[in-house]
Amino acid sequence: MPELPDLEVYREALAARVVGRRLIEVELSNPFVLRTAVPPVTDTAGKVVRDVRRLGKRIVLALDDDYYLVIHLMIAGRLVWLPESRRAAPRNTLARFEFESGTLALTEAGTKRRASLHCVHGARALADLDRGGLDLETATLAEFAERITRENHTLKNALTNPRLISGIGNAYSDEILHRAKLSPLALTHKQDAASIAALFAAARSVLAEWTARLREQAGGQFPARVTAFRPEMAVHGRFGKPCPACGAPVQRIVYSENECNYCARCQTGGTILADRALSRLLHDSWRRSLDE
Repeated sequence: MPELPDLEVYREALAARVVGRRLIEVELSNPFVLRTAVPPVTDTAGKVVRDVRRLGKRIVLALDDDYYLVIHLMIAGRLVWLPESRRAAPRNTLARFEFESGTLALTEAGTKRRASLHCVHGARALADLDRGGLDLETATLAEFAERITRENHTLKNALTNPRLISGIGNAYSDEILHRAKLSPLALTHKQDAASIAALFAAARSVLAEWTARLREQAGGQFPARVTAFRPEMAVHGRFGKPCPACGAPVQRIVYSENECNYCARCQTGGTILADRALSRLLHDSWRRSLDE
């Protein structure tokens, strides 16, 4: 799922191309991508884009007369910019947004249709889509500490909970926890002030550094390669490869459709965290530490 750094670069690239431009029409290739019926999406035709915002993990097109088009990419959704010279959209396009300056295509790989489009009218209707997560770019340490300890979760779950923290998912939570040298399974209520401060600093620095890096990689072009797996990452998606800080092999916990990557030496004092399925299968053969 695209997270804050990817979405911010998407937002900047889209704003440069559509703010002040007229939306000619929205064409739905898959009607189920639209999750609202009132107001009809046809009401946005002919309106000028006044702003492009980020709302958690959503991209918001703010139009004339207090209309908003809200795009949620979910896991496999992506945005593709088609300049005026290229109007043919990719085959996996769910919706096309035709502007005076070009066309934005909302695409989704695979067969599961999770990406969504909401058309809402009024600031209150837009606010109803906000999950309420804290924006780390403007948050203070005190605000972060209150949010992260509001409920007793693992640090991994707390960082990725959109009601608590905004814009962080599976990939960057791994990177943040590695930078902070904290276990992904440590409980929030057991963290002292120093650990929370380290987590806050790591979150701010990781998100800022990756936003700058992705912006530089885009080079002023519309982002073409948005992925959760990048070779420059420290631990995410790097199972078995050496940790860049200590050289120990990166470990993982597999659950549901995701996996958590971490360094046992840097983050858990050498303890290998139990993978629920694999540790049950291996029983006594399960290695519990790097030494084993």
